[in-house]
Amino acid sequence: MQIKRGFTASVAALVLAGAATLAAAAPAPAGTSPAATAPFAVAGPSAVNAPAFCGFDDRLTPPTIREGAAGNTVREAQCLLQLWGFYVGPMGVDGAFGPLTTKAAKGFQTSRGLTADGIIGPNTWTRLRNG
Repeated sequence: MQIKRGFTASVAALVLAGAATLAAAAPAPAGTSPAATAPFAVAGPSAVNAPAFCGFDDRLTPPTIREGAAGNTVREAQCLLQLWGFYVGPMGVDGAFGPLTTKAAKGFQTSRGLTADGIIGPNTWTRLRNG
């Protein structure tokens, strides 16, 4: 019997997902914080102190963008904003830096103690990538 190559990866993913579900459902030992027993971190995109990338623009510090910009650098910013829990609009990651992306950028900047101008420059990129 021949098994397709993708089948093994799919089964492995299901097994890992099941193990994570079981681990999350198991009670934590007395005196242990839930974060210490979690199978993975959920506090943002860079759970292991590595910069976060969505794959639209892989430069560590892409160029400064603002409302009116369009393209993959905007998609990267929108994706990272969404990963941090900020709403960029009903179309999601669409590559168009409009008023809702500006609002999301300002919200993110405020949450990180940055100047909330809605412009995604070097300081905002650093925080989007690293928390």
